[in-house]
Amino acid sequence: MKIILQHIVQESEDGKRLDQFLTTFDEIVSRTHAQRLLKSGYILFNGKPELTPSRKVRTGEEILVNIPTPKSMDVFPEDGELDILFEDECLIVINKSAGIVVHPSVGHPSGTIVNFLLHHCGDLSGISGVLRPGIVHRLDKDTSGVLVVAKTDDAHQNLSEQFKEHTVKRQYKAMVWGVPDKEHGIINAALGRHPVRRKDMTIVENYNTEESARRKGKCAVTHWRVLRRFEFSALLACRLETGRTHQIRVHLTSIGHPLIGDPQYGRSPLKKFSTVSAELSQTISNFRRQALHAEILGFKHPSSREWLEFSVPIPDDFQKLVKAIKYD
Repeated sequence: MKIILQHIVQESEDGKRLDQFLTTFDEIVSRTHAQRLLKSGYILFNGKPELTPSRKVRTGEEILVNIPTPKSMDVFPEDGELDILFEDECLIVINKSAGIVVHPSVGHPSGTIVNFLLHHCGDLSGISGVLRPGIVHRLDKDTSGVLVVAKTDDAHQNLSEQFKEHTVKRQYKAMVWGVPDKEHGIINAALGRHPVRRKDMTIVENYNTEESARRKGKCAVTHWRVLRRFEFSALLACRLETGRTHQIRVHLTSIGHPLIGDPQYGRSPLKKFSTVSAELSQTISNFRRQALHAEILGFKHPSSREWLEFSVPIPDDFQKLVKAIKYD
């Protein structure tokens, strides 16, 4: 077990219900999680265990949060299909299909890109931990496109630094609800964990305030431009300066253009369009993932320093969606 945070209750936090207040910290993912920690005696108030979830927090109180060490998961190699775009002794670049998780987790212990890579490569760099060997960056389960994985520790460190310095070229294609008024734009809005829906990300307002700092909002910048305009939707190209969790999905939703098919952030307005054919309506309903594709990835090779750039077309399901909207 280890202490993961120590916090003094501020005036602005006075009177909040304890279990709900605890979920404002990234380490506690839900009120149920908070209640379980409280019941087990892992939350200390002024040095003493607190067991009552409904207790109100008061200004000046010290909260000490302990988290039990999670049980380790064994990650086994699995024989699975990999669409390899490039591979050498330092790294491997793949075209990830939608519907596949990048690395194992409690909900997805197998059948991930990491399982398949361990079978293919035999060994991967271990900088990012047992569950994420070689993983430098991620794509959401239902996002398709280009992904780079390090095969050595040196390559992992080098690639991670390139991502950190925002020198990696990353461009996505996105099909969104609604048609933007402008041809292009920049969304500069910090992102953090949603205070209630802990699996969601949200824009953190007033980024420079103490409240936003406590919620751990991180700078996030997305450049977008319109590629195609349709009656009720548009195809966009999105270039990332930063690579935050769910960045494109949350940013585009924030400007009124959520991704088609996104069950988490993109509520469908399809019922408002009386002119949409039954066939198109069915095609959109059958598209059960966010319409987001990592089209281009470019970076310097960790060893040779040569610029490498990879581009993959949108997959068949995405193409079918675009054609159905185009010709309806």
